[in-house]
Amino acid sequence: MQHCALNVALYGLGARWTMTERGRGSVARDADNLQIGPSSVRWTGDALEIDIEEMDKRVGVPWQRRVAGKVRVYPEATNDRAFSLDPAGRHRWHCIAPRARIEVRMEKPGLKWKGSAYLDSNFGAESLEEGFRVWHWSRAHGRSGSVVCYEGIRRNGQGFASALRFGADGVPHEEEALPPVAPLPNTLWQMERKTRADRGHASVIRTWEDAPFYARSALSSRLFGEPVVAVQESLDLDRFSSPIVQFMLPYRIPRG
Repeated sequence: MQHCALNVALYGLGARWTMTERGRGSVARDADNLQIGPSSVRWTGDALEIDIEEMDKRVGVPWQRRVAGKVRVYPEATNDRAFSLDPAGRHRWHCIAPRARIEVRMEKPGLKWKGSAYLDSNFGAESLEEGFRVWHWSRAHGRSGSVVCYEGIRRNGQGFASALRFGADGVPHEEEALPPVAPLPNTLWQMERKTRADRGHASVIRTWEDAPFYARSALSSRLFGEPVVAVQESLDLDRFSSPIVQFMLPYRIPRG
């Protein structure tokens, strides 16, 4: 409650990025609502509704631009099962909606679109950098379901990996035989990326986020015999914990 933020990332024309951290006095929540400063997230019937009222932050640019709009996420399949990412259960991941529809109407900048979406949650009893050194995650929508691949290295040096297939009903099925590792080119910040794909081959369509400790990309590959476009993330928590990155973070994530 003392460190809450709504992260908004818009790419392409009209690109914006916001992540203003707010303290307990600016945060309120109950079973269906979460208020973070002037922005809010709430369940309204069959949709997750996100009201955005933020200001963007750009390193080296003194003025800020308003980022405002409304996003609605309509789950098409839901899953009530959470998974432990470590043996002690200190870190858990819950794929709430492996497949969803989304409607985006931005007032500032003036953008709107509809498309496919995904909704998940990570939560735990310690910080991510205490539990992990690195992880790689990806999700892809197929014709009738979704696939989520998760792998990484825990802080104690142990590796972990999983591939979950979600059917149209949202029920997860853990694959015993994982697709081969598909290496990807490093980012400009030399972030290592990888994913899982048939025959161990995938290609980067576009890199959306390229930060010293984090990368988000769109990939083209095949999974379980089906061509897919996947969203992929890589996170290096050793880099995140380094003194220079910790010194830089307040310039990117201001305290509101």
